[in-house]
Parts: sequence; C-alpha cells; structure tokens
Amino acid sequence: MNSIERFFATIERKEVDRPASWLGLPVPSATQGLCDYFKINRIEDMTRAINDDVYAIEMPYHSPDADAIYTALNFAQDFEGSEEERTLTADGFFKDFTEADINRIDEFNWPDPTDYVDVAEAETLVADAPEGKLLLGVCWSSHFQDACAAFGMEHAMMKMALEPEIYRAVNEKIVEFYLKANEIFFKAMEGKLHAILIGNDLGGQTGLLLSPDMIREFVLPGTKALTEQAHRYGFKVIHHSCGAIRDIIGDLIETGVDVIHPIQALATGMQPQELKDNFGDKVAFCGGVDAQNLLVNGSPEEVSAKIRELYSIFGTGLVLSPSHEAILPDVPPENIETMFKTINELAR
Repeated sequence: MNSIERFFATIERKEVDRPASWLGLPVPSATQGLCDYFKINRIEDMTRAINDDVYAIEMPYHSPDADAIYTALNFAQDFEGSEEERTLTADGFFKDFTEADINRIDEFNWPDPTDYVDVAEAETLVADAPEGKLLLGVCWSSHFQDACAAFGMEHAMMKMALEPEIYRAVNEKIVEFYLKANEIFFKAMEGKLHAILIGNDLGGQTGLLLSPDMIREFVLPGTKALTEQAHRYGFKVIHHSCGAIRDIIGDLIETGVDVIHPIQALATGMQPQELKDNFGDKVAFCGGVDAQNLLVNGSPEEVSAKIRELYSIFGTGLVLSPSHEAILPDVPPENIETMFKTINELAR
C-alpha cells in the first residue's frame, strides 16, 4: 500500500499493511530542532524523513490583518499585545451587542475571502508535495472559537443562554465567511487534495466546555454545513477537537465527519479501548499518542510500547498521531523518531 491507499483503508476500517500515521503540525519554535535532528533543510521534508503518510497543506490566506485563515477574523477590542498573546477571553467587537442590535452586525469590517485566499500559492504547495502521500488541506473553519472571540468567551456563553439570537446571528456570519473561503480553496484543489481538517476545541481535560445540548444547538449546525461542503468536492473530513469530548462523539458522527481528531489520551473518557468498542464501527479516529506526558517525558521504549498497544487495540480505524496536532519544542526528536520507526516496523 502507498500512503493514500493506507489512509483510505484505515478510515474505512479495512485491513491495512501497517498503521496509517500523521506527525501533525510542528509549531515554528520546534522546527529548527527537528530539522537539525533529522538532517533536513525545511520542515516540509519531515514527511519523507520519517515516512509519514499525511502531508498537510494549509489554506494560504494573506490580508493586511492576518497571515493565516485561523486569524482572519480579528474581533479583539482595545487589546494591547501580540496576536499570540490574545486569548478567547479578551473582549470582542460584539461584547455589548444585544438582540436588538442584530441589524448592526455588519458594522464589523467582515473581510471578503475572495481578496485574500491565495489560489496560486495553494497550487504551488500542491506541486511541491511529495508523491504518493495523502494531501490534507488544513482549513480549520473554527466558527465556535471565533464566535467566542467575537464577544469574549464569557460574554459569548452568556449570550447563548440569555440572548441566543445575537449569538446565532454572529455565528452564522462567521460560518458564511468560512464557507466562502473554503469554496474558493476547494474549487482550486478539487481532485488534488484527499481530505480536509476542520474543527473547534469543545472540550477541556475533564469535560466539555458547554453542555451537549448547547453544542448541538449552537455549534454542530455549522459543522454539518462545512462537512457537507467538503464532501461535495470529494474530500474526506477530519474533525478536530481537543479534550474530553466523549459525550458528543455520536453527534459529530451524525454531522457526517469521517475522522475524529485527536484522541487526547489523558482526557476523561477518551480511553482508546472504550472508543474502539463504542464507536469503532461508525467512525475512524486520529491521534492517541499522548503528547502531554509520554512524548515529552517518556523513554523511546515507552513510546514504542504505546504505538504497539494502540495498534493492537485498533488494528485499523486509527491514524496513529500525537494527541495534539501542534508538535511543541519540548517533544524530544528521539521520541518522534521512535514513534515512526515503530510504526514502520509494524508493516506486514
């Protein structure tokens, strides 16, 4: 099997020759150390260096305010500091809006993605991709997180409970923005990408950020629209949410997503065997290799043992990957090397 065949067989829960794998997305502060250790000139060459199956291509987006699609909507209000320092709790543009102000939501300077999604750059990124790898378009489309930023997270939660129509109106504008951006990207990438990554962080370490009912009402309709759009272009959908999301996995399956990412290994209710037993015939997973403790502090022997354990539980239906997509500089390259060496040793 090549990487594309292996990925598709995995997410369709068919027999595979070895576990499918994805390293994730190393953060900029981790890239130099990885390049030095693996003797590569740029982080894009990691896929070849470790014989990974997935090659990620982030939607190119460049505007006066943002250099990534996930920072395209700048709702910060009177915030002093860098984009990296801002959190979802900062006051947002719509903080003081009420349901009486629904007709004023266009006072925010909503960007037009037609002006900023760089199709030519996307074409170049695809042309530069290694042959035979699963090409994953990273779109994020994090409408729930952006809606939290639009008000400030505390205010957003209060709006959901007390003034749901203003929250819903702002969220719908955000979803509309992402659907338009994705449409531009998908048209250019049709027949070139194999899957896309979208998502919202809906869980903490021990439970959901919202009740399941509120997630069903305010979040999942947007997720369903984004998933259906990707499917129309023939892309499989990997849905990302950190944390303890066990109670809404069934709901995510109902939206049509093909892969749940990641299995955050130490989060409550996210034990691999339980997920396999309860959902393994309905959806595929990606993740499972603990990035909170194991990859940071574990020995190579412990990392190798965990890879083998996960493969023994799933066999197929799991793309082996760190339990968070962001590879941080505190992960020793030796453990990444061991992870992928073990995965490739499991070939039969």
